[in-house]
Amino acid sequence: MSDALHFTMGALLEDITRRFPDNDALVYPDRGLRLSYREFNALCDRVAKGLLSLGIKKGDHLAIWATNVPEWVVLQFATAKIGSVLVTVNTSYKAVELEYILNQSDSNTLFLVKSFKDTDYIETVNSVVPELKSTAFGQLSSAKLPFLKNIIFLGGTAPKGMLAYAELEKLGERVSDAELAAVKATLDEHEVINMQYTSGTTGFPKGVMLTHHNVINNGFNIGECMKFTEKDRLCIPVPFFHCFGCVLGVLACVTHGTTMVPVETFAPEAVLKAIEAEKCTAVHGVPTMFIAELEHPAFRKYDLSTLRTGIMAGSPCPIEVMKRVIRDMHASEITIAYGQTESSPVITQTRTDDPIELRVATVGRALPNVEVKIVDIETGTILPPGKQGELCTRGYLVMKGYYKMPEETEKAIDKEDWLHTGDLAVMDENGYCKITGRIKNMIIRGGENVYPREIEEFLYTHPKVSDVQVYGVPDRKYGEQVMAAVKLKDGVTCSEEEITEFCKGRIANYKTPRYVKFVDEYPMTASGKIQKFKLREMAIRELNLEEAAGVETA
Repeated sequence: MSDALHFTMGALLEDITRRFPDNDALVYPDRGLRLSYREFNALCDRVAKGLLSLGIKKGDHLAIWATNVPEWVVLQFATAKIGSVLVTVNTSYKAVELEYILNQSDSNTLFLVKSFKDTDYIETVNSVVPELKSTAFGQLSSAKLPFLKNIIFLGGTAPKGMLAYAELEKLGERVSDAELAAVKATLDEHEVINMQYTSGTTGFPKGVMLTHHNVINNGFNIGECMKFTEKDRLCIPVPFFHCFGCVLGVLACVTHGTTMVPVETFAPEAVLKAIEAEKCTAVHGVPTMFIAELEHPAFRKYDLSTLRTGIMAGSPCPIEVMKRVIRDMHASEITIAYGQTESSPVITQTRTDDPIELRVATVGRALPNVEVKIVDIETGTILPPGKQGELCTRGYLVMKGYYKMPEETEKAIDKEDWLHTGDLAVMDENGYCKITGRIKNMIIRGGENVYPREIEEFLYTHPKVSDVQVYGVPDRKYGEQVMAAVKLKDGVTCSEEEITEFCKGRIANYKTPRYVKFVDEYPMTASGKIQKFKLREMAIRELNLEEAAGVETA
């Protein structure tokens, strides 16, 4: 492929360090932490040596269960410098899910923080690995997790059976520069260095295998779409365990010598503070994050005038929110990106100079060196512009496959190397795509296809609506009915009738929600994706639709 970057992660960081040694690489204003690229690269080398001294080898799987702490970014590069695979664990997981990931991924090492929200990680690990407390570090032998040998604590004093992360650098002193260089020389850009588990909106999570080549080139092209240079500073409040954080965030920065300003756990005011303190020129977020920032009572007191760009992604971006981000947050060149973990992750993105209509109504066009086509769901034939079908993509961005799941990999990637996204889309004659729903999300009411996105966009124009999710619920007569879960703006009240009256005569009757539910929050995956299937399940119970759904009632 033309003008691709041909680096391993370590070589990329070393190249950028040569070009911008004194530029800020990683800044945590609240911690008083500021590392230049020279300092950051040297730290990654020291930690990489520490890993080698523990006997960790190229190809080994190392899991990380942590919020956006500084060690996360260091480990993203330190593990890649020795060719081991970083397995990212969702911060919202509990014991059963942690055990599943550690087991399925064959991880021999786990890095973890103390806790997150209502989950005590130390307690959780001890419940999954009861042998830990009575075992010296490195001697672990777990009945349930035969691969797991090392647990490393990202914090102060390590709990029983674990090693404190700070010890890694000390251990690394035993390893020479020559030994590290020898390992680096064995690496290939097409080897897997990152494994992420898909949000699992259906079935068991699958381990998506991504290579140096996948994520570096994706990160580079994402940064290009935002016109990143070494002068940019990106605030990263989206989680690192997800591609949004570690590719659209970290790698879009590192490929351009841009400064990373992470926020450890999302809080709207923490984001506003970081942008002002570090004069950030870009910020990422899912729509709900931008809504929380814009609606925060202290929003007006922060100076966001340095903002220029960033990415809104993760779920469809309401037009009204987009307009406010441009107007009130000064991010006149904000972009929209679309993709999935399997495509490392971005497939299409809007460009900074796209007119606002395209930036609010589409998810952009294919990234450089990426192919996109829309195919008929039944026949697989390529559809002309304006016709709806499944979006498929091909190129450097497509994953190696799902770890130890060859059948699932074959379902996702066809014989011609096209990745089938499972998303419904329409492409215009200029290659700009609109995502119209998931193949599974489409509502079919009395034979009419209903696309939730269309109704959501319409309901966002209601003056009392802050956020809305539309989904199908079972119906005996029509097969499915439309339901809307509505979040209201602060301090307003609204009735179901007001919402349905608002639709009358303005959208087709069959698109008007049959049911309206007012909610304070949505069931979400930790990466900010709203789980519509859970809304549907709740509705079936609350509306007693078990019979229509063909569900056995006790």
